[in-house]
Amino acid sequence: MFKLFKKKKTDIATQTRVPSHIAFICDGNRRWAENRGLPPLMGHQAGISNFENLVDWYMARGVSTVTFFIFSTENWNRSDEEVGFLMDLFYAELKKNMAHALEKNLRYRVVGSRDRLPKKLADMCDKLEETSAENTGGTVVFALNYGGQAEIIDAVNAAIADGTPVDKDTFETYLDTGDLLPIDLMVRTSNEFRISNFLLWKLAYAELLFMQVHWPDLVRDETLWQYTLDEYARRDRRFGGGKKANYAGKAKVK
Repeated sequence: MFKLFKKKKTDIATQTRVPSHIAFICDGNRRWAENRGLPPLMGHQAGISNFENLVDWYMARGVSTVTFFIFSTENWNRSDEEVGFLMDLFYAELKKNMAHALEKNLRYRVVGSRDRLPKKLADMCDKLEETSAENTGGTVVFALNYGGQAEIIDAVNAAIADGTPVDKDTFETYLDTGDLLPIDLMVRTSNEFRISNFLLWKLAYAELLFMQVHWPDLVRDETLWQYTLDEYARRDRRFGGGKKANYAGKAKVK
């Protein structure tokens, strides 16, 4: 498995190409725990234990926004025990992030609907955002009770209610994620090959990277973090422009 992550030689030009916004679908917590004979909920605990070190590492290398998909609108279908455990875990993590935001001058955002969240967690989301709103050292985003299709539908309805035609730029102002940079690199762990309704608008031109390791392994391993940057640096990002080619099939004139 680790052959996948064997570091390839990169030239100086590619080493300097860093994604401005990297987003993670944090998958495989329960499988990680089960593989070790642990209760599945302990996988969630392991998966959230090193967020801040990962954020600091990427920020130090030029990434300005790091986003984590931690709970989708579909995850409410899990057992009451697991959902309750996760809500308490998120509350404790966001409370801890308050100090991190102040220490590192980071802005924190929590995107997604607050409607179904426990009140103390929803209040903590608001408090963290308000406390860090003016910080300029980088942006950390948690997608919590988030669904990409619901976000777009809500934005469409808000634009209709305003009664003013929109273009791409003005439509973005109606999105919960409208103030965020486009995603340059999306990483999904645990050998899953889907985007699962995640930040659909912001993923429009993202590079996609699917990794075999489960999230609790990636969140602790700097060699895997470096692998994501090396892989991004090797990608040829053309944004639909393409390379010049001899489409007519005619011989070149010397």
